[in-house]
Amino acid sequence: MSEHRHGQDNEHGHEHEHEHEHEQHGHEHGHGHEHRHEHRHGHEHEHGNHAHSADSCCSTPASSTGSCCDSGSCHGEELAMFSDAPTLPSDLQAGEARTVFQVDGMDCGECARTVQRVVGKLDGVRDVDVNFSTTKMIVIHIAATAELGSIAKAVSQVGYQPTLLDTTLDEGKNASFAIGSPARNFRSTLTAISGLLLAVGLVFDYGNISSTTAILFYLFAMLSGGFYAARSGLYALKSVTLDMNFLMTVAAVGAAAIGQWSEGATVVFLFAVGNWLQASTMERTRRSIRDLMNLTPKEALVRRNDQELTLPLTDLRLDDIVIVRPGVRLPMDGVITDGSSHINQAAVTGESIPVFKRTGDTVYAGSLNEQGAFEFRVTKRVEDSTIQRMIHLVEAAQAQKAPSQQFVDRFATYYTPLVVLLAVMVAILPPLFQFGSFEEWLYRALVLLVIACPCALVISTPVSIVAAIGNAAKHGVLIKGGAILEQTGLLRALAFDKTGTLTEGKPRVVQIEPLGDLPPDQILAIAAALESRSEHPLARAIVTHSQTLDPTPLSTVQNFQAIPGKGAQGLVRGTLYRIGSPAWILENTQEATWSDLVTEHHAQGRTVVLLADEHHVHGLIAIADTLREESAQALTELRAAGIAHTVMLTGDHERVAQTIAERLQLDEVQAELLPEHKLERIQELKRRFGHVGMVGDGINDAPALAAADIGIAMGGAGTDVALETADIVLMSDDLHKLPFALDLSRRALGVIKQNVWFSIGVKVVFLALTLVGLSNLWMAVFADTGAALIVIANGMRLMKNSPD
Repeated sequence: MSEHRHGQDNEHGHEHEHEHEHEQHGHEHGHGHEHRHEHRHGHEHEHGNHAHSADSCCSTPASSTGSCCDSGSCHGEELAMFSDAPTLPSDLQAGEARTVFQVDGMDCGECARTVQRVVGKLDGVRDVDVNFSTTKMIVIHIAATAELGSIAKAVSQVGYQPTLLDTTLDEGKNASFAIGSPARNFRSTLTAISGLLLAVGLVFDYGNISSTTAILFYLFAMLSGGFYAARSGLYALKSVTLDMNFLMTVAAVGAAAIGQWSEGATVVFLFAVGNWLQASTMERTRRSIRDLMNLTPKEALVRRNDQELTLPLTDLRLDDIVIVRPGVRLPMDGVITDGSSHINQAAVTGESIPVFKRTGDTVYAGSLNEQGAFEFRVTKRVEDSTIQRMIHLVEAAQAQKAPSQQFVDRFATYYTPLVVLLAVMVAILPPLFQFGSFEEWLYRALVLLVIACPCALVISTPVSIVAAIGNAAKHGVLIKGGAILEQTGLLRALAFDKTGTLTEGKPRVVQIEPLGDLPPDQILAIAAALESRSEHPLARAIVTHSQTLDPTPLSTVQNFQAIPGKGAQGLVRGTLYRIGSPAWILENTQEATWSDLVTEHHAQGRTVVLLADEHHVHGLIAIADTLREESAQALTELRAAGIAHTVMLTGDHERVAQTIAERLQLDEVQAELLPEHKLERIQELKRRFGHVGMVGDGINDAPALAAADIGIAMGGAGTDVALETADIVLMSDDLHKLPFALDLSRRALGVIKQNVWFSIGVKVVFLALTLVGLSNLWMAVFADTGAALIVIANGMRLMKNSPD
């Protein structure tokens, strides 16, 4: 295949390609790269991998590996405490499937750990990851229906409700344990009854009415409030797992056994209340996904065979004509075929101001039609719509374990058994050596069992990640996982592409200057014929300008030849013409009488291409692109947020790049770069500043995005490939979202550290208090539950961040 490629912003290297495979994004505009969905960083995350087995029952992507540095350390000294280890492998072996379940009934992170251990022991299961924050379980297993049955049975046997998720996830189908559901209402009722019985028991006990009656009320309070915990604890014991339900049950029964009935009943009640509060508050953090799901209507008004039919979305076909009336949300992605309207796209792009759309414009499912009526042609299936892909990506990102969460999980793995062992020693050794009564030390051992529950610690990280990623998605920013979130908070330098990033990406021909015998209209016609083979913005600008002035068909080009990085040439009307950069034209014509004119255009920030034959230069075409209105302010906000260095990487002429850099007060500009040079500059920036991000369009910048620690793509709503390649996707073309994403990531990093150290600190304090006899059971339960609620509340503060 003959190629003639446009270098991104590269006036002297328009790289065209004869065969543009748009649907596969096979075009190589700008960087001459083969675009693959294998975007690799040092942290090897998957970016929403969709490599599902045909036998898999869910299209939700598998968790990424979560590693963040080639060296195996995490995010430098700031996160040295968090080592990284993989969660689920991204590849499926022959005969395997990746299946996703929703697991209801989990009250805290320890419950998720119990489910993960139980399912992980099953024959035929290679790997499993359970995330309490999202209530999702991803299992890699032998692709057989019988395996699904054994997995579901194992989950049910430890007291939780598994639901197999379908590819087209429908809200309400898998919400069996949401707030207000019968299952949760029943547990709430039991908790309330437990509290009432405890209160009556305390009246009989401390009112000296009847100690026997008080014990009966305490017993029934423990049975009602502790039923689910005891059942889960029993299942955990069968699987040789020491989870919090088992430990709390033992503590409550042990307290009753030594005559501390009131404390046993209080432990059960506080534990039940704490679980209910944790589940309720965590439910709020999951609402970002539910809100996205609820934005798409379940039916659509369709015109078929001159009839208007109301059909469920699953019955819609590509190219169906959908009728949209005022005040209605759009059911599918498509292109307007008739009519116009102002459409609120906030759900998809985060833009608060409605956008005017007319015939030929793209519209997205979940958007709200405000006033006008129009019709559009369906261009994507329901499961492939932009908002559905956002849902899948956000779910995968929220389920991905960040390095900090992996550290916490490993810490909890050793913490609980060690504290349980300490409790056994406390119960046996001091009485054995006559340092007190057996009842006294047994009581302290029971308190230690309560302290052995690492609930607050286990939940400290995922709640922050779920809240931050959900909030970002609500404002049109997709952050693909906890590892990405944490590393974004560490960025010190940002590199920007020029065209389409700092500028509008809509260049236009502003001047045509004859330099020989050809008039301007002929210069433009020949240039457009040569450029008609490219989709690069500069080429499109020339072709569009030509067809606007003269809509007649372009001349045929013969013997076309691409000169990578320089330009192109071909026979037009029997004459060999070249179009490309001034430097390349100079090599072939040895004329430089136009150099002052080129310099003058460059000084105005314009890109210049020259048209020449074998002997003479015939014309100059000056092309200009407009700076985004928000570019300067966004860069100011980024500097205020702690970005120490900003640089523009462009293939454009040095003088053009310098003019733009001066307007935006960039710290550095690297111009006249070929794709491989941009890659080298990113590596150089990483050596100088450590953590470096690259901001581009996700298509022409894929190699540079891959080389950076964090790749950030703009305009994801209109570009499928941007959703796949980048670590962070700004669904709109608004650069203001970038400082918001950076600030949110840094706040999340701070909140995660606060939660982890607070949770560990509470445990250390109560361990010390218990060993010296200054703590009791209800205080330990209150501290554990209180700590969990505090870390949840602290994490949920991240839901309040806004780009405004």
